[in-house]
Amino acid sequence: MKRHNVILSVAAAACVAPLTAVVGQETPDSVPTQTNGTLTVFLDCHTRGCDFDHFRREITFVSWVRDRQDADVHILVTAQRTGAGGTELTINLMGLRDFEGQESTLQYISSPDDTRDEFRDGFTRMLQLGLASYAANTPAGGQLSVVYAPLDDMDLPSSGPSDDPWNFWVFRVGLRGSVEGESQERFLSGNASFSASRVTESLKLIFSARANGDRSEFDVVDTVEGLDTTFVSTRTSYNFDAESIWSLGPNWSAGVMAEVDRISTLNWDLAVRGGPALEYNIFPYAESTRRSLTFTYTLGVAFFDYEEETIFDQLSELRPAHNFEIDVGVQQPWGSVHGSVEAFQYLHDLGRHSLTLDGGINVRVFRGLEFNTGGEIARIKDQLYLSKAGLTPEEILLRQRSRGTDFRFHLSVGFSYRFGSKFNNVVNPRM
Repeated sequence: MKRHNVILSVAAAACVAPLTAVVGQETPDSVPTQTNGTLTVFLDCHTRGCDFDHFRREITFVSWVRDRQDADVHILVTAQRTGAGGTELTINLMGLRDFEGQESTLQYISSPDDTRDEFRDGFTRMLQLGLASYAANTPAGGQLSVVYAPLDDMDLPSSGPSDDPWNFWVFRVGLRGSVEGESQERFLSGNASFSASRVTESLKLIFSARANGDRSEFDVVDTVEGLDTTFVSTRTSYNFDAESIWSLGPNWSAGVMAEVDRISTLNWDLAVRGGPALEYNIFPYAESTRRSLTFTYTLGVAFFDYEEETIFDQLSELRPAHNFEIDVGVQQPWGSVHGSVEAFQYLHDLGRHSLTLDGGINVRVFRGLEFNTGGEIARIKDQLYLSKAGLTPEEILLRQRSRGTDFRFHLSVGFSYRFGSKFNNVVNPRM
C-alpha cells in the first residue's frame, strides 16, 4: 500500500505442524489451549473488508475457531469513516485462557481511492502483525519471520496538511438511474447527489444535495366493462443539508444545522429547518467505535410552504421547535447494543410532538447460542403537513401521499445456535 513507508509481513513456513489430525473432532475444555502448537483465534468482525475466506488463506500460522470460548485470542474489529471518505479500522486483540490479560490495539486507515483488493490486503497485513506477537509465544513462533520492504521515495505519503492542495476538502458526485418492467407494469427511477465536506479534529463542515424521482405505471384491464386504464404514480424529493460542528473537548460538541426539502409525499413544496445544537458524550469521542452515550439538544425553527392546504387550514407557516435525543452504542466481546430515544416538539402547540424509541441487541448467551432483537416504536402527533383535501384510493395504494397516523412500530426477534466442529480453517468456494 502506498500509504505506508514501512511494510511488514509475517509468513509461516510450510513446516508448521499440520492441523488435519484435529480438524474433525471436538477437544475437551481441559486440554491445553494450543492445538498442535498453533494459536487459536476467534474473529469478531462485521465491517467492510471482513473477507474471512481471504484471512484464512493468507494467515495460516493460526487456527481459526468458531466460538470465542475455544480461542486463545479474540479479535474485535470496529470501523468508522474518515473525513476523506476512507475507513479507519480499530483492531482490538484480547488474550484469553493462557493469554489472559494480554491486550493490544492496532489501527488501519484506508485511502478513499483504495480498491477492494488493496483494502483487504492492508487489513490482512495488520491482522498478521497483531497475531504475530501472540504466536511468537507458541511452538509455532520459531517458524515465523519478519520481512521489511522499503518503498521508493515517490511512494512515500505526504508529510502533512501543508502538502494537501485541497486543504482537507472532499467532494463527491453521484448519478444513478434504473428501469424495470413487464407487459403491464413499468418503473423508472433516478437520483443525483453532490456533497462537499471538510473534516478536521476541531471542525467538521458537511454540505450535501440530493434529488430523487420515480415513476410507476400500471395497466389495469376491466374485462366486464371493457376498459383499459393506466394508473401513473410519480414521487419526487429534493434535499439540501448543511452542518457545521465544532469540537469542544473530549466529550462536548456544538453545531449549527440547516436543511431544505421539497418532498411531494409530505405535501412540502418547500420546507426549511435549522438551528443550533449541543451534544455531550458520557465517554470520550475517541472511544466511539467501542462505546458511546450521547445527549443532543437542538433548538430551531421550521418554515413550510405546502402544495395543498393542510387540515389546519395552512398554506404556509413558520414554527419554533426543539428536539432532544439520547443515543447509545456498545460493541464488546459479549455482543453489541444500539438504541436511541428521540423527542420532538413544536413550541407553538406543545401537543404537536413525536416520541420515537428504536434499538437492537445482539448477545452471545453461551457457547454457540446468540440472541438478537431489534425494533422501533413511535408516537406521532406532529403531522402538520396532512392535506385537507384528503387522499384518493389511488394515492393511498400507490403511496403518493403520507397518511395520518398516531403511531408506527416494527419488531424483530431471533436467535441462532451453532454446534459441531469448533475449527474453521478450511476454505472451499466450489459451486
